[in-house]
Amino acid sequence: MAANRNYRITVETVNISMKKGTAKHPVSVIELDSEGVLGDAHRGTPGRNVSLLDRALVDELTVSSGSERIPEGAMGENITFRISGPDTPRVGDRIQVGEVLMRVEKIGKECHGDGCEIFRRIGRCVMPASGIFCSVIRGGMIQPGMTGELIRV
Repeated sequence: MAANRNYRITVETVNISMKKGTAKHPVSVIELDSEGVLGDAHRGTPGRNVSLLDRALVDELTVSSGSERIPEGAMGENITFRISGPDTPRVGDRIQVGEVLMRVEKIGKECHGDGCEIFRRIGRCVMPASGIFCSVIRGGMIQPGMTGELIRV
């Protein structure tokens, strides 16, 4: 496995929620272990311990829906980031941010429709098609401003 130096992610915010089906809110730092994000409602969800979302996709949704700016965490993501590079993650790839190493388990998820706060507000969400769901291989801390790399397998 080698890091793809052409693919870089920059962490914009880290987010948690206390209850499933609600928007997450930004915090200063998150701690991850083998079950996910400490203090987050989705901790321990198999194959979806940590969720990531590219902020550019949220910005596109904001423009196309004509809504006000959608805040970080509103889609239910633990890590809001920006991607630079030619590739997007695939199932099986690894994402390393600082000491944290995650494995991409799934891209996208089932839409909760009316059970989702953002869906009720603007009528659609980007997580069903573009959310990145990971398991944690090696835990640690992640905070805004950190950068990471994709490791192809």
